[in-house]
Amino acid sequence: MRILWELHEHAPLTFNTLQRRCDGMSSSVLSQRLGVLRETRITVAGPDGYRLTALGAELVEHLLPLVTWSERWAAEIDHPSQV
Repeated sequence: MRILWELHEHAPLTFNTLQRRCDGMSSSVLSQRLGVLRETRITVAGPDGYRLTALGAELVEHLLPLVTWSERWAAEIDHPSQV
């Protein structure tokens, strides 16, 4: 999920930049996960770095409602409503 989000927000990203943006995820884990994302045609590597494919961008669009929900949930945790 983190890789998808970073590529959605900041693509293209080189491997090293993506690793830093993913809080220092180990290179072996990042490489493995990028491999899976490439095999499933969700990401692609180009000369300027990794980016989402059209399929990857569509996947992220379907995940955006979860982002909205999690932001509301976090706000509720920080400031519980008086019920």
